[in-house]
Amino acid sequence: MKAVVLAAGKGTRLRPLTEDKPKGMVDVDGKPILTHCLDQLVNLGADEFVLVVGYLKERIIDHYGDEYKGVPITYCHQREQKGLAHALLTVEEHIDEDFMLILGDNIFQANLEDVVRRQEEERTDAAFLVEEVPWEEASRYGVCDTNKYGEITDVVEKPEEPPSNLVMTGFYTFSPAIFNACHLVQPSNRGEYEISEAIDLLIQSGRTIDAIGLDGWRIDVGYPEDRDEAERRLQDEVAVEAVSD
Repeated sequence: MKAVVLAAGKGTRLRPLTEDKPKGMVDVDGKPILTHCLDQLVNLGADEFVLVVGYLKERIIDHYGDEYKGVPITYCHQREQKGLAHALLTVEEHIDEDFMLILGDNIFQANLEDVVRRQEEERTDAAFLVEEVPWEEASRYGVCDTNKYGEITDVVEKPEEPPSNLVMTGFYTFSPAIFNACHLVQPSNRGEYEISEAIDLLIQSGRTIDAIGLDGWRIDVGYPEDRDEAERRLQDEVAVEAVSD
């Protein structure tokens, strides 16, 4: 399965860490955030990476070249930062089958394989890793509702008053149907083409989207303190493994 990695962001809120590098190249525990993402995807069996790059893209391209751990890399340039649906359309010509999508500013130590397995075994149209967060944090994310079958019925992007505290974590699997939906998305009040609207269009058309609860942890590295927290957690895991051995 191919893996799409969105890594075009400037990381304005991460300054000064991003003054001379894109967000995905910020080091966490000795290696860039993007490397953490790629390592996870290699473990999931990715057979090709499609990286969406933008701000200071040369730093990413020069660092990784045309392959990582034997997996070929294709680069797609998002010239303007206009939202995740806009970013996803830059890869459309390279995808003709189900694929993984990861936001390249997240650190995961979680059950990503459950999402991939659901996509492969159930032939669902999409599957998302979701997490319950404190209510006061929900407005930072895409918030979703589910039915009794664990299917996503509604998604709202960064609402001022969240309808629930169940949020998308930044790891998804999709069928190519998502591209048709992205083409229909209109700019939001924020002036962006939101992936949440594309997802809602899939739902309205009768597509099935499964929610997989997070088992483990993940951190959206949006601020310097998030980077510090991710580094602490990774180091704690290494310490626990050392004691176990």
